[in-house]
Amino acid sequence: MSQPPSPQKPKRRWSVVDLGAGLAVALAAAGVIWSPKLSTSVAQATGAMVPVQVEVDVRGAAVANPAGLIAAAEQEGKVAIVIRNQPHGSVAIERVIPLRRVLAAVQPDGRVVTAPDPNQQSLGSLDARFVLSGQARRAGGGVVFGNQNLKIGTPVEIEGEQYRLTGTVTGLRLQEG
Repeated sequence: MSQPPSPQKPKRRWSVVDLGAGLAVALAAAGVIWSPKLSTSVAQATGAMVPVQVEVDVRGAAVANPAGLIAAAEQEGKVAIVIRNQPHGSVAIERVIPLRRVLAAVQPDGRVVTAPDPNQQSLGSLDARFVLSGQARRAGGGVVFGNQNLKIGTPVEIEGEQYRLTGTVTGLRLQEG
């Protein structure tokens, strides 16, 4: 007696949908592994993050009440910072230092005379240095602050509850551990 032929399992074929789903899963896994927050968390856990103090100068911003804005910023105690159009998150404000513009005039005898700019009060423009503190890691090309390389001269935006100002990094101090 002959046995009936055993049913063969059909071979599995991969469709375009299966390949697309596999690619989506692989990309999601890669995004989790290389995410900026994860790399920052790993850097903090390994001790690669150190405290940094960043000074941002804001010059000539049109503000109706500069002294009120400075007081409000200091009261808030933190700002959101954007470096090269990439949000970094919130950093603490240590202090805000008002800056005075100075006019210089050459006298007929060759002396240079300076005086505070009287227009600074009447025109309502803000000139201030925001001293911010946060966490950064040292890299070969400078300081990495929020996954962005930060150097003196880098344009940044700082944002509080009632303001958004554009400034320039004028100082960096890394606390050595």
